[in-house]
Amino acid sequence: MPSLRPNPLGPPLPQGFAVPGFGQALPLHGLTVLAVEDSRYACEALRLMCHRAGARLRRADTLRAARAHLRVYRPDVVIIDLGLPDGRGEVLIRDLVLSSARPGLILGTSGHTNGRMSALASGADGFLDKPLESLPKFCASILRHLLGHAGVIPANDLICPDPLALHDDLMQADLALSGAQDAASRRYITGFLAGLAHHAHDTGLAKAAENAGQNETDLPQLRALIKDRLSDYAAFALQP
Repeated sequence: MPSLRPNPLGPPLPQGFAVPGFGQALPLHGLTVLAVEDSRYACEALRLMCHRAGARLRRADTLRAARAHLRVYRPDVVIIDLGLPDGRGEVLIRDLVLSSARPGLILGTSGHTNGRMSALASGADGFLDKPLESLPKFCASILRHLLGHAGVIPANDLICPDPLALHDDLMQADLALSGAQDAASRRYITGFLAGLAHHAHDTGLAKAAENAGQNETDLPQLRALIKDRLSDYAAFALQP
């Protein structure tokens, strides 16, 4: 954890934190954040928010990669997506809660309606709803849990991740669907796509992914919709 400095408003603060009338404009300055997130698009949103707030971000896209990272580094904040390629994020949350090297803050994140309840029941300190796009809410969530107050929060600012990250996620999901031979793999991929579409405010793709997750016969329709989205991106990218 960052070293502490005196705080005239209450408990000692980590170096770099800003409070009203004291400190600097970057509310998360000095913090290190580990995002355990399989979506490049969602992680790009987190990267932009951390950059604007002064925090440093590292990413692990699987549970295995996260555990390897945590054996070497001690992040101040760990943000864990609940649906990962090699298992459930709730498992990592429970392990970190019980660890002797517990991070200062453990947050779950998901776009699914039951995500908050599941993350908190597993021991997470808090939860970030997807889509991850509000910089003030992101900063407030972290500062509230670490310091007990909101600190200096940036003006209302919506984060728009690079569309290339969305394109890459769709390409990866389409490739994974073409090789998915078992029901568990298909459930993960359709869940990934539903969360991605929710984050991108694409209700049509989200519905198609949810349908395909429940009924394998809807997979061709989902793949056709993915290809349409990729074609739309290609046409957009070619514009002068």
